[in-house]
Amino acid sequence: MLPPPAIVDAHWNSALLAPKVVPVLDPLFRPAALAWRAYQQRARETGHPVQVRFALEQKDGAVSRFSADLLPAGDALATANFRMLERLVKLSLWARGGYRIHLDAPAPLVAELRAHFRESPTGRFDSRIVGESVYGHPIEVVAARELPPARSGSTSLGGHLDGCRIGFDLGGSDRKVAAIIDGHVVWSEEVEWDPYHQPDPRYHWDGIMDSLRRAAQHLPRVDAIGGSAAGVYVDNQVRFSSLFRGIPPELFEQRVRNIFLDLRHAWNDVPFDVVNDGDVAALLGSMSIDDGGGVLGIALGTSTAGGYVTGEKCVTPWLNEIAFIPMDYRAGAPRDEWSGDEGCCVQYLSQQAVGRLLGPAGITVPGELPLPARLRQLQELMLKGDERAVDVYLTLGAYLGYALGHLASVYDFRHVLVLGRVTSGRGGAIMLDTAREVLRVEFPELAARVDLRMPSEKDKRHGQAIAAASLPARPKAPAPA
Repeated sequence: MLPPPAIVDAHWNSALLAPKVVPVLDPLFRPAALAWRAYQQRARETGHPVQVRFALEQKDGAVSRFSADLLPAGDALATANFRMLERLVKLSLWARGGYRIHLDAPAPLVAELRAHFRESPTGRFDSRIVGESVYGHPIEVVAARELPPARSGSTSLGGHLDGCRIGFDLGGSDRKVAAIIDGHVVWSEEVEWDPYHQPDPRYHWDGIMDSLRRAAQHLPRVDAIGGSAAGVYVDNQVRFSSLFRGIPPELFEQRVRNIFLDLRHAWNDVPFDVVNDGDVAALLGSMSIDDGGGVLGIALGTSTAGGYVTGEKCVTPWLNEIAFIPMDYRAGAPRDEWSGDEGCCVQYLSQQAVGRLLGPAGITVPGELPLPARLRQLQELMLKGDERAVDVYLTLGAYLGYALGHLASVYDFRHVLVLGRVTSGRGGAIMLDTAREVLRVEFPELAARVDLRMPSEKDKRHGQAIAAASLPARPKAPAPA
C-alpha cells in the first residue's frame, strides 16, 4: 500500500536543499543538482543503499547507462525514491534519448515507472514525443538484471566553409540567415516571426524561403545550405519540433515531416543539412575554441536549446533537448506550457524566464506584450542602469550555474558556450559572472575544469546561422585524369 500523497510530498520537500547562491527574485528555487547530491550521500550513509541501474536504448542500437543509490525501505525519506528515480530517468531521457528503458530496480519501482509513462500526463507526453515522434515507438520499461552494454556512435559535424553558402537559424521568435563566401560573412539578417501556433505550414515554408532568397541575392551562386532549428531532425526529416506544434498531425505528416527535403529540392538539390539548434550552438563553440572538444552549447531564446560536441569534435546520436530537463525540484515550480511538467529548464533559461521574472522584479509590462518585446524592454532598462533589470540577470545567472551543475551528470564538458537573444548586452556578462560564482561555491570541482564563455555580440545573434552554413560538405571535384 502506497503512503498518502501528503506524506510523500512532505518527505520529498525535506530532501530539497536551499541554494547557497540564492536567485534574487526566486528565493524558493530548489536546485535538482543539490537534491541529488544530498540524496545520494544520505543513501550511502545508511550503509545499505538500494542501487538502481538503467540503460536507455535507441533504435540504431546506441545505449546509454546510468545508476543511482536510493534509500532503503526503513528510511524516513524512502517514500521519495520513486520521484527521485523518475526525475533521473527524465533527465537522462531528454539528454540522451531512447525508447526502451532496461531497468534493474525493485519490482515496485519498475511497475511505478511503467505506469508513469502510460497513465500520468507528463509521462504520456514524454512517451509520445521522445518515444513515438523521435523513435517511432512508445516508451517501454523492461525489468532487467543484466543491462545491455553502453554503445554510442558519433559523427563529425560541420566545419565546411568553402564556396558560396547560406546558413539559417530558426527560432521561436525570429529567424536568422547569413550569406557566406569562403568563410567570410557578406550579409546577415534577422526577421521576427511567430511560428509556434501557426496551423498552416505554408507560413513556415514562406518564411524560410523568404530568408533563403534574400540571402541568395548577396551571392553569385548557392553551393550549399545549412540550417539549425529547434527540435529533432534525422536525415533532414522533422521528428518533432516546437516550431510546428500548432500544425494538426495529419498536415504535419503531409507537409512538415519532409519540409527540408522539399526545400532542398526547390534549391536545385544543393547540399542541404538541418540539425538541432543546440548542436549548432556547440559546433559554434568548437569552431571558436582551440582544443574544440567537450563543448556544451546552450542557446537562450524563446526556448532553451542544448547541444554537445565531443572531445573529438563529433556529435552523438543523443537528443540534447535540455528545455524539458527538470532543474527545480520544489513542488509548485513554474510549469512548462507544452509538457505540463514543473521546474523544466525552459522556464529558467529563456525568454519565458524573462517574462516570468519581470513581475517579481517590479517591472510592469502590458499583459499582451509578446516575449521578444518584454526582453527588449528589459534590455533597455539595463542600458539605463536600472537595478530591477540587474536583479533579473542575477537570477538568470544563478539558474544557469545550478543547471550546469545538474547537466554535468549527463555530459562530460570542458567548455560551455552560452548564447542567444537573452544573453545580449551587459546582462549576459552579469549572468555568466553569477553562474561562475555558483560553480565556485557549490561545484568547485566543476569550476576548476570548465571554461564558461559567450561569443561576441555579433555571434550571439548570428553565430548559429554562420555555423549552420558550415554543415553540408560539398562534393569533391573529380581528380584530374
